[in-house]
Amino acid sequence: MYNVAWVDNEKCIAEKGCRLCIMYCPESDCIMLDASTKKAIVIEPRCKGCDLCKVVCSTHNAITMFPVDVITGKVIKGGVEAESAALGQAYSG
Repeated sequence: MYNVAWVDNEKCIAEKGCRLCIMYCPESDCIMLDASTKKAIVIEPRCKGCDLCKVVCSTHNAITMFPVDVITGKVIKGGVEAESAALGQAYSG
């Protein structure tokens, strides 16, 4: 089981200029600014579950990591976070 990031719009302050998760995400076009809500949004199929976005958002705690069912590929919202992939594991091919 692996994780993907999820952004809580109630806590996200991207509209005020914070874009740390977008800037620090090592996967291009994984976390983007939603033009309609002015909040960060995660493109789930691109997320490798490295946890870096959650680390840089620790002040506002707007990002949660949720597990993904490896069989169905569906995100288990409210599920217990699986072990985070080390950055080298997440990007090893």
